[in-house]
Amino acid sequence: MTLTTPAEAPARDGRRRALGLRADVRNLSLLGVLAALVAVGGLTRPAEFLASSNLQLVLTQASVIGVVTVGMTFVITSGGIDLSVGAIVALASVWATTLATQEFGFAGILFTAVAVGLGCGLVNGVLVAYGGMVPFIATLAMLASARGLALQITDGRTQIVTVPSVLDLGVPNAYVLGIPPLVLVFAAVTAAGWLLLNRTTFGRRTIAVGGNPEAARLAGIDVRRQRLLLYLLSGLCCGIAAFLLIVLAGSGQNTNGNLYELDAIAAAIIGGTLLSGGRGTIVGSVLGVLVFTTITNIFALNNLQSDVQQIAKGAIIVAAVLVQRRTVRDSEA
Repeated sequence: MTLTTPAEAPARDGRRRALGLRADVRNLSLLGVLAALVAVGGLTRPAEFLASSNLQLVLTQASVIGVVTVGMTFVITSGGIDLSVGAIVALASVWATTLATQEFGFAGILFTAVAVGLGCGLVNGVLVAYGGMVPFIATLAMLASARGLALQITDGRTQIVTVPSVLDLGVPNAYVLGIPPLVLVFAAVTAAGWLLLNRTTFGRRTIAVGGNPEAARLAGIDVRRQRLLLYLLSGLCCGIAAFLLIVLAGSGQNTNGNLYELDAIAAAIIGGTLLSGGRGTIVGSVLGVLVFTTITNIFALNNLQSDVQQIAKGAIIVAAVLVQRRTVRDSEA
């Protein structure tokens, strides 16, 4: 383990300040992009886009994938990846909406969704941390298995929720000061994620493991245990997102969470989380989610083809990765 000499300390602190400044600039840039998208939506479809009901819809839709993205940010920051988040959301949503589960009411549905998410996260964590499997392969296997099990449970049919206390969370009467409960949950998860990553030992260990696993091990960090906990955290976020999706859709389907893994990874990357690990930002990830959700909403209101939307998202991802590479090179210079 390399020790820092007094002469090297100012240079190290300078690099940290530079990275912090770049993060602030990146977040401000994302806010600028978001403001530009709002302006575009307001100019092209002012009556529809600027309606309070549509803005509530955008935030509500962002809440589901946003919760998943918070968990994904932690995993990527540690140098890992989780391709199974969408499939876990699907499995948790259908398991939590079976007739047997609904007999236990609100608590039964919530508990089942969270428990399934944690169970899948535990399997991923054990395979990666203690089984020595590459995260890409382990989570890809979970993706296939969870999707298959979700299809087997539903037999391809939609499972309708009949529990009033769950459905009532999605109606306007449940809004708090005009804010949907799902958005409040998303805000709470975001705040908890920010505190966990930036103000706790757990967050510092996550960044250390992503930056240099061997140095983290020599510093006394149990790298395997940390990775297990991170995949558990990702599974927990998937379980919460599954419950939010149940409230939003009023049903459970094996097709839920389709491509959530790609959207979550993309949002984290454009937000400033390094795909190679060692740096993550919850605020940037949330802004990335809002940017993508707003793009989707604008395309839908203007009746534009979904393929053009995917091309636009792809271009944004490529641009974000190129900016990241330049930032890393500058910080190492």
